[in-house]
Amino acid sequence: MTERLSDACRRAGRATDEVVLVGACKRQPLQRIREAVDAGLRVLGENRVQEGEAHRAALLEAGYDQVEWRLIGPLQTNKAPRACSVFDVFEAVDRVRVARRLDRVLRTAQGGPRTCLLEVNIGREPNKHGFLPEETDTMLGLAELGRLSVRGLMAIPPRRADPRQARGDFAALRRLRDALGLRGLFGDHDGWLSMGMSADFEAAVLEGATHVRIGSALFGPRRPG
Repeated sequence: MTERLSDACRRAGRATDEVVLVGACKRQPLQRIREAVDAGLRVLGENRVQEGEAHRAALLEAGYDQVEWRLIGPLQTNKAPRACSVFDVFEAVDRVRVARRLDRVLRTAQGGPRTCLLEVNIGREPNKHGFLPEETDTMLGLAELGRLSVRGLMAIPPRRADPRQARGDFAALRRLRDALGLRGLFGDHDGWLSMGMSADFEAAVLEGATHVRIGSALFGPRRPG
């Protein structure tokens, strides 16, 4: 997996450390996750709060305390307090209501500020979460949150017969990130781009991904469920 990522970075003319590998742990056995952390993986992503709670507690008990935890799936607002006790970064903030709920929880909970990415429905698919690309003013309004800072964008493009066809979607997300950055959404930071999964991450790296979310290509097949 790391060789594929390094090769994609070379083809894009980028340094390997410019792209963060996020291990997508959805329905993966704890032993496989531990083996990946032992091999050097330091960022883990969970789709569900409950699964993240269980995996983080088990790894902490085993002495694995140098891992960053990210929620890469959608969040229900009633689970925001539990999520804030588990995750360091929220990659899939898909609604204003979710962002404001997290911010309110963080104002009252112990611990420091957190970082989030805004999920963009880059393909305008009716069955997917996220802000529409044209909702720029809505996204810019979230720059004023107090305890939750917006650091970039995340997207899951439409499924393509050829993963290389997703490059157009990834390029569109990059252009949107650039436009929002010029208008101050990410403050003094360069905006992150979390895009690309097991089937299409090479195309995402070529279009500027800063984070790729890899599950089966890293851990192997998921458990049924």
